[in-house]
Amino acid sequence: MSADPLDPLLDKLCGGDAAAAERVFLAYEPYLRMVVRRQLSAGLRAKFDSADIVQSVWADLLHGFREAGWRFADAAHLRAFLVKVTRNRFLNRCRQHRSALGREQPLARTEPEELPPSCQPRPSEIAQADELWEQILALCPPAHRELLRLRRQGVPLAEIAARTGLHQSSVRRILYDLVRQLAVKQKPTALPAGASS
Repeated sequence: MSADPLDPLLDKLCGGDAAAAERVFLAYEPYLRMVVRRQLSAGLRAKFDSADIVQSVWADLLHGFREAGWRFADAAHLRAFLVKVTRNRFLNRCRQHRSALGREQPLARTEPEELPPSCQPRPSEIAQADELWEQILALCPPAHRELLRLRRQGVPLAEIAARTGLHQSSVRRILYDLVRQLAVKQKPTALPAGASS
């Protein structure tokens, strides 16, 4: 029986040689990924992939060599250990995602009324916002309309002041006056005394 070509690297790996660790990883990584991929369902593929498992196993192995003094008799023992640890890590990840996988389903199988509400405004809200914008523009002198457009885009007051040449407190006052005028305009008129609704 011929010796495994990785056996000489094993001594260097046990000694903490980074180059040896890289070569051993490159030799075992495809095989260990295959071990995971054979068991990886479509639902789990959305949560993690085989590379995630293998890299976490390898990080633990390097830690074991450096900190815990792990040693293996030969490359065959190391391979058997890596396969066992990879399967255990995979099963652990499966357990972590089990409850989420039980609740998830494809959007195509979800009834429209079960879908979460959109974070986008409804058409009626867009129409109301456009109507309000037109009312504000009607109240606003033409000289201040650029200031309003900038504010609607979310530009900070200091930048609006710099762009328009106005002082920041003037920008604030103009906006406040427009809000006040709009509030007065939208305020329902009181019925005269004695009038019935």
